[in-house]
Amino acid sequence: MSRLPRIEPPPRVVDASLLAAVVLLLATGGVSLVSGRPAGAWVFDVHAVAGLATVVLLAWKLRRVRHRLRPGALDATRLLSALLGVVAAAALATGVWWVFGGRLDLGPWGLLNLHIGLGLLVPLLLLLHLRQRFALPTRESVSDRRNALRYAALVGSGAVAWQAQEVANRVFDTAGAERRFTGSRERGSDAGNGFPVTSWVADDPDPVDREAWSLTVEGRVREPLELSDDDVTGGEDLDSPIAPAERRALLDCTSGWYSEHDWRGVRVGDLLDAADPEEGAAWVQFRSVTGYRWSLPLSEAGDALLATHVDGERLSHGHGAPLRLVAPGRRGFQWVKWVESVKVTRRRELGEWIAVFVSWYDG
Repeated sequence: MSRLPRIEPPPRVVDASLLAAVVLLLATGGVSLVSGRPAGAWVFDVHAVAGLATVVLLAWKLRRVRHRLRPGALDATRLLSALLGVVAAAALATGVWWVFGGRLDLGPWGLLNLHIGLGLLVPLLLLLHLRQRFALPTRESVSDRRNALRYAALVGSGAVAWQAQEVANRVFDTAGAERRFTGSRERGSDAGNGFPVTSWVADDPDPVDREAWSLTVEGRVREPLELSDDDVTGGEDLDSPIAPAERRALLDCTSGWYSEHDWRGVRVGDLLDAADPEEGAAWVQFRSVTGYRWSLPLSEAGDALLATHVDGERLSHGHGAPLRLVAPGRRGFQWVKWVESVKVTRRRELGEWIAVFVSWYDG
């Protein structure tokens, strides 16, 4: 025990470091939810290394305050601090468990969802905690060369531990060895509608009546469109205004799984060519029958697909029939299901971020 004070930074430096670590984890975790392209893999690496380094910081913190957590010494402020410590430790533990192939069945949710939920709870408890207990470190302690060396070693050890877990997963052939860079594991590729059915928050509309359903293309366009189910599938009409298109794409869900398929439907670029966007148009919004919606930049949207089929099978209701967005490189919650409207706009609707949490009220 006598050697520990030599490697442990001063208390205020540890506290400030924990705050910085939580901010970094929250920022990289948030970006990871919308990053599905390999070019963004570094965000996941930074998140993982920061999480492993936080384990050490939390151990230093708990070692220092453990005497305050005795049952007889607890008050409301210390209970909040204890709760923050428990939630933070649980968030870190669930993340590590997932990396090593852990699973947990929580109905429609899983272990990774629990990790995300706990991670979002930490900053809320931390803000309450900081109202009672926080003091900035002194300039001298921050600029101390020994502290700089300690933190270089801390980050370096986190990076080494991150690489070591990958080796351990491969050696022991755990489920964690098969993760994509996002952390997701393969499920149901090339199995038609056999991949997992998940919906963002609580979207659960009744099956869409294809006979009454139509797709509109509107907004900042010179030639608005309204297409029936036969129009988007080709049906029996050889004069359908939009030719069918196909592409292979990987769906990576924030619930922790990915699935790769051959999709068939309508190329969004063909719809846009037919609708003729006005000058200044910059975004394309895809809206579900539930009110859920998401926008893509006009330049990116042209390469997306509105799918009617997967691996030769007509999309099932759970997977978004009659039409769902296929947006390669985007995470699963951005692949809008049950699409009924494509709207071209000059600016992105800021309310989309609110709609994803309340859309099921409209469904």
